[in-house]
Amino acid sequence: MMSRISSVAKRHPLVTFFVLAYALTWWASIVYAFYPNPFPVFPYGPFLAAIITLGLTGGKGGIKALLRRIVMWRVGLRWYAIALFLPVGLALAAVYLDVLLGARAPSLAEFGNWPGLLILFPLTLLIGGPLGEEPGWRGYALPRLQIGRSALAGSLILGALIALWHLPLLLTSEEPVPAGAFFPEIIAGMIVISWVYNSTQGSVLLAALIHTSHNTIEGFFGSMFSGANLTNLYWLLAGVWVLTAIVVVLVAGPAHLSRKHHKQEVMEPLSFPASVADAPQTTRA
Repeated sequence: MMSRISSVAKRHPLVTFFVLAYALTWWASIVYAFYPNPFPVFPYGPFLAAIITLGLTGGKGGIKALLRRIVMWRVGLRWYAIALFLPVGLALAAVYLDVLLGARAPSLAEFGNWPGLLILFPLTLLIGGPLGEEPGWRGYALPRLQIGRSALAGSLILGALIALWHLPLLLTSEEPVPAGAFFPEIIAGMIVISWVYNSTQGSVLLAALIHTSHNTIEGFFGSMFSGANLTNLYWLLAGVWVLTAIVVVLVAGPAHLSRKHHKQEVMEPLSFPASVADAPQTTRA
């Protein structure tokens, strides 16, 4: 039985991964339907799916390679700045535009709650999803989706599948975002995260950090608005992320979504560059 499952996984590794990612995530929705709990999805489903698929197809070498990418931290300070503060800048732009359109401006007292982000950020990273998602989405799926495709095409496919993966959150109203705004923002965000991932030669850590920054800051500002103003804010957030993704594609190029490095197509199991700055370009297998 196991040999048959392993054989199927080796012939269709991406299909195996996505089926497992959905199944290992959406089982929580069944529990949620009978006993509402904080999450109608299990956020570590993609990570577990990647580990299982690698175990079936690549053995320990593939798993170790993925784990190394999660702790690949020597990528240059500017990429940390981009990962941490780009989502903040985009959220501030959306809030400013919302206020210009008539929303109540957040009070100084509300902005004064920002130190709470120092606690919310690590909680979001560990519990809210990014560390459970990005090893699967970026660490496993994206390099394979980029084989024989441009980085942009691979990111668009991945973005559409990730948007669908969030469906239980939309159906249970755990994500109070209009679907028409949610899906474009998710797909645009995936392009931007892929740009960070490819430009850092495959650092899952940096992908998780920008994902965490996005989730944390949007939750922070989203709590300051309600009703039509909150709906407008989500549409504006979608707009600024789509514009940012367009700029990334124009500047970094659709082929690699990186001005300096090749798109990540494979995970090198034996060695990793000490830093992006002094590393040669990724070779393809």
